Amino acid sequence: MSALDHLTVLDFSHLLAGPLATQMLGDLGADIIKIERVGEGDLYRRLPPFFNARINGESPHFLAWNRNKRSLAMDLKTPEARAIVLAMAAKADIVVENFRPGVMERLGLGYADLAAVNPALIYCSSSGYGASGPMAGRPGQDLLLQGISGFMSVTGSKDGRPTPLGISLADQLCSYHIVYAVLAALIHRMKSGRGQHIEVDMLRACLAHQGQELLFAMTLGKSFERPASGIAHSGMPAPFGVYQTSDGWMTISMNPVERLAELLDLPELAACDAQRLWDERDAVHALIEARTLTGPTAHWVERLLGAGLWAGEINSLQDVATLDQAEHLRAFTSYEHPSAGTVRTVNIPVDLSETPGEIRRPAPRIGEHSREILAGFGFAEDEIDAWIADGIIGDLQSSATEKAA
Repeated sequence: MSALDHLTVLDFSHLLAGPLATQMLGDLGADIIKIERVGEGDLYRRLPPFFNARINGESPHFLAWNRNKRSLAMDLKTPEARAIVLAMAAKADIVVENFRPGVMERLGLGYADLAAVNPALIYCSSSGYGASGPMAGRPGQDLLLQGISGFMSVTGSKDGRPTPLGISLADQLCSYHIVYAVLAALIHRMKSGRGQHIEVDMLRACLAHQGQELLFAMTLGKSFERPASGIAHSGMPAPFGVYQTSDGWMTISMNPVERLAELLDLPELAACDAQRLWDERDAVHALIEARTLTGPTAHWVERLLGAGLWAGEINSLQDVATLDQAEHLRAFTSYEHPSAGTVRTVNIPVDLSETPGEIRRPAPRIGEHSREILAGFGFAEDEIDAWIADGIIGDLQSSATEKAA
């Protein structure tokens, strides 16, 4: 038994923010029916992947965010497909979509359309900037949101460019907002029997995770200024930051300055009061880094941790893949994919003692489960065959036959 195995989700989302959210629901047992375009599928199947590499023809982008799903390929612009979706929505629990505002409504598949056949339906719309307002029509892509939301203005060094994060954080913050809003709506439905329309956007997700920075800026009317050195946060004094060692890099976090100065044998650091640690933070950083450069990362981290101070290594992704603590937590796993073969991936990141999640399905191929899904919703085999013949429904087996011919 899984926590969400009684739920059916119609997933119209693509790229990252929506698919990660539905993957999380699928990891906990929900039946995720990924509705994709006939022949093309999710755009992430076709975008240039990392290093322009593929895994036996499969996109790493798509494999990362689409396990535990079944694929139904469908031409949503046809009246037949709309009728099929309405019939499925009558039996489903949740809909997730992240088209630009108004697209689902133009297809006749907006919240009002689907709620008319299922008032208990929970319908989540996700967008870049919300459904209305002066920016609603803009493209909602992660890099753009990192800039617009202020992330980049406080990341990087004073004399350098504003620095985007090394991961698609804006997308993924939105994913988590989708999940917690959907789960809250499910609890409400358990009490009331009613569904509702949820709206989540990347902009507010990004703003919500800058709570302390924005409170400071709005309440005190002061702007953050990026440091010129490796100080790690625009609002923090020395020694909080990133330091080079003789063989790599390390972090030093918030520590009693007197104890840190004693361990590093830096009497000049011990003489710094709180104001100087802020006013001269770049100079203090240089003072500390001159000392950390005299030894390897492992030496300094061991010494600082041994003294009860806060410090850590800076690992590469390859280092992280073999991290002892990650292995202890079973943070990584693998699954078998019919095309890609063995896919090593991040495991489900939460433990539920009574209803643990599991990877039950690899990321699907386009239309791999079209027949299975439609038959499960009660559609007749001859109807399904006719829809496939007319191109309304895409089917993996039929597509493979056509390619072979």
